[in-house]
Amino acid sequence: MRHLLTALRRTPRRRTILQLANYKPQNPQPAPSPPSLPKPPKKPVSFSLHGESWSDDYNWMSQLSDRVAMRHMDVYMEQEEKYTEAVMSNTDRLQSKLHSEMASRFAADLSTPPLRWGPWLYYRRVEEGMQYSVLCRRLASLNEEFISNKSPSAGFDFTSGKKIEQKLLDYNKEAERFGGYAYEELSEVSPDHRYLAYTMYDKDNDHFKLSVRDLNSGSLCNKPQADRVSSIAWAKNGQALLYAVTNDKKRPFRIYCSMLGSDAEDVMILEEPQENVHLNVRHTKDFQFLTVNVFTTQTSKVFLLNAANPLSGMTLVWEGEPNAHCIIEHHQGYLYLFTNAALQGQPVDNHYLLCSPVASSSIPRNWQNVFAHDQQMCIVDVDFCNTHLVLIVRNGRKYELYSLSLPLDSYKVGALLKDFNLQSLPLPDHIAQILPGSNYDFYSSTMRFTITSSVMPDAVVDYDLLNGKWTIVQQQNLLYERTRVLYGSSAAVSSSRKQSISKNICLNNAEDDRAWNDLSEYYACEEYDVPSHDGLSVPLTILYSRHKKITREKPGLLHGHGAYGEILDKRWRNELKSLLDRGWVIAYADVRGGGGGGRKWFYDGRRTKKLNSVKDYISCAKFLIEREIVGETKLAGWGYSAGGLLVASALNFRPDLFRAAVLKVPFLDPTHTLLLPVLPLTPNDYEEFGYPGDIEDFRAIREFSPYDNIRKDAVYPATLVTSSFSTRFGVWESAKWVARLREYTVHDPSRPVLLNLTTDIVEENRYLHCKEAALESAFLINFVDDQS
Repeated sequence: MRHLLTALRRTPRRRTILQLANYKPQNPQPAPSPPSLPKPPKKPVSFSLHGESWSDDYNWMSQLSDRVAMRHMDVYMEQEEKYTEAVMSNTDRLQSKLHSEMASRFAADLSTPPLRWGPWLYYRRVEEGMQYSVLCRRLASLNEEFISNKSPSAGFDFTSGKKIEQKLLDYNKEAERFGGYAYEELSEVSPDHRYLAYTMYDKDNDHFKLSVRDLNSGSLCNKPQADRVSSIAWAKNGQALLYAVTNDKKRPFRIYCSMLGSDAEDVMILEEPQENVHLNVRHTKDFQFLTVNVFTTQTSKVFLLNAANPLSGMTLVWEGEPNAHCIIEHHQGYLYLFTNAALQGQPVDNHYLLCSPVASSSIPRNWQNVFAHDQQMCIVDVDFCNTHLVLIVRNGRKYELYSLSLPLDSYKVGALLKDFNLQSLPLPDHIAQILPGSNYDFYSSTMRFTITSSVMPDAVVDYDLLNGKWTIVQQQNLLYERTRVLYGSSAAVSSSRKQSISKNICLNNAEDDRAWNDLSEYYACEEYDVPSHDGLSVPLTILYSRHKKITREKPGLLHGHGAYGEILDKRWRNELKSLLDRGWVIAYADVRGGGGGGRKWFYDGRRTKKLNSVKDYISCAKFLIEREIVGETKLAGWGYSAGGLLVASALNFRPDLFRAAVLKVPFLDPTHTLLLPVLPLTPNDYEEFGYPGDIEDFRAIREFSPYDNIRKDAVYPATLVTSSFSTRFGVWESAKWVARLREYTVHDPSRPVLLNLTTDIVEENRYLHCKEAALESAFLINFVDDQS
């Protein structure tokens, strides 16, 4: 397609001395005429449902099988590309400046922190000049004498003259297998460390392909090799692999068992032909059992398989309400179930932990609540090792991390969490989220977590649960523009180098707050409770530079998401530093429908209650302006994916509140996408936005749909919509919305509506991510603040 090709700009020839000598000044050239608006053709199509009729002039954009429509779409996309370039041409220098700033802050992570599992250290590193990383490992016993990914170089020990690194998988070669693109969805090393099972995205067929590689020989195994694989799990100590496959509608509907090294056909152990049933398979962390989750619109079930004999049959161990989150782990003869399903028939707002002996013969199985319900201390996540249980707990807005020795005292089971002998693990201030690491080694007492904060680059931290000591394994230090990566202790380095390393890297003193590379000295983080339209308080977090003069005319950017129960991403982002340093306020609205506020908070922002999310976001926007935190004409909105729907819907209700908006791969046309999906949707999509066949859901969809509620003859803010051809919400949604917005609203050249397209998944390409972030920031500065 022509619009996928970047236009080549000719480099002007350098003038000769003779030409310069004969140079005559030219008459002033007239200012270039304003770029013409793209005008896609209209092809009205009528729809009707539940007694309501409507017409869509741009429905043709989603007709992917219509060659004529796609030729028109090709021409239209090329017009949009040229229009965006023309409008943004005056920001070329600013974009270049921003790109340079942002690129300098991206950490040159040549290697990921090594992850110890058994005798091995696993890590990924990027070789010079290559686009994708290489998965490697080395024996931990050979690793004691080196301390960074550069020493010894590429796994070569210059002292002994031996190569100590083993390359397991080169994703640059995988890209050659998959048409120049390497995106891995799943990756599992077998418990005997002999095999690697992984799935790579096949973009030509739009599915994930399973491969298994023998790590001893480096070659691909003849089997299993399957298409459309959605989950994998090891059994028989690595001799068997179970995997789930999807049908043409991307519904996981079959589970197979493959015996490694055997010529026998893979055995199908479960098939669910009903369209409302979804399957998932996983193994417990100790590899003793496998669990099969069966989700339907009526119920959720978990079956248990003996990993030593996966073909011996499945046992039902738990059954609950539909769409319940449920994960089972095993520890010394007990099953632990982490779930948010209704408890004793009563709905619950947060997750809780149950336990039951594996040998229990009661039907149905008796599950005992490990901790009594506590309104204050909500368990967000759990992780197990052989000696400890680790709990991520939320107390109001504050996150805490606790460890608890296993096995639990039987007489305490059922007591309040605070009544247990908890060990508090050290954390910095202003925690945005705590994410468990892979923590594959069940028999290690060291657990890894990623700590995120709004005023601190992500920190990968190892906690020794036996003594409570902690070590920051990897964290970027923006004050010194470097990333620290801890591999071990080096006896080979000089004593002065040792002291530097000890001071800057091996920071495990819980009393030293400076260990966290905290930026709060330079950037302030404040939290507010904003009353929404119904009086409910909405959490609002704001960031700003302490070194910029506070004025009433501060520009601001308000982030929002509020869908699928996902926690709003409030972690520190290097690209936003360019706005913060220019005096911008960065704000985050934790609206209903998102995570972090319990199940009721999530449910109160979905389906027929989706408008609560929109009104929460508008309330936060009004709060920023009324409190003079942001200038009255200086507020911009920002939303990604379903967050794009949130912001676009808010623009329909209150376009006057915003001066600009950035919508990244947004979901803008829920009516037609849910009613006549071009791409397969999941039950979660319908549970989130509603079923059009249900009249109440349909009416709610029509009310919050950005595409169906654009206000005619209104002045809308300047808007930049970015979309990709590699996204679940198709380009046509963005194209339709942009075309209708221009058609319905008042055209103001100072408030343009732009559509920017990418051909790749930006998040997987650091250069594209930086380039797009520079474009977004230049757009905001140009149309909101107009200063660099």
